[in-house]
Amino acid sequence: MDARIQVVAIVAAAALILVLLDLVRRRRLLERYALLWLFSAAILLALAIWRDLLADVADLIGVAYPPNALFLIAFGFVLVLLLHFSLAVSRMSDQIKVLAQRLALLDEHVRKADQEAAEAAERSDAEAFVRD
Repeated sequence: MDARIQVVAIVAAAALILVLLDLVRRRRLLERYALLWLFSAAILLALAIWRDLLADVADLIGVAYPPNALFLIAFGFVLVLLLHFSLAVSRMSDQIKVLAQRLALLDEHVRKADQEAAEAAERSDAEAFVRD
């Protein structure tokens, strides 16, 4: 692997780790998602640093040029992350729908209770007026 490509890969992976840690520190990224990202970035950093491992992985998956294997692995991690986030969004969408339905039922219940209270107040006012 060319030294320039290795340096670029190492710098990119290290920068990704630093950005992720900063996002977690500022509470912009939840820890459960950060762990998946940090795991991916650590694997990429290890492959970028350890030339022989990258060459072995490239041979194993049938890629002739090891840096291309690094980017292929990174692309695979991105696909896994996209699948994970799609599942999370789907689950949250279902939860939002259930919460909206419950909120509508609760709103209807409160509206009926307010209406009954207003009717009861009108009856008591009418009864008080009739007595006077």
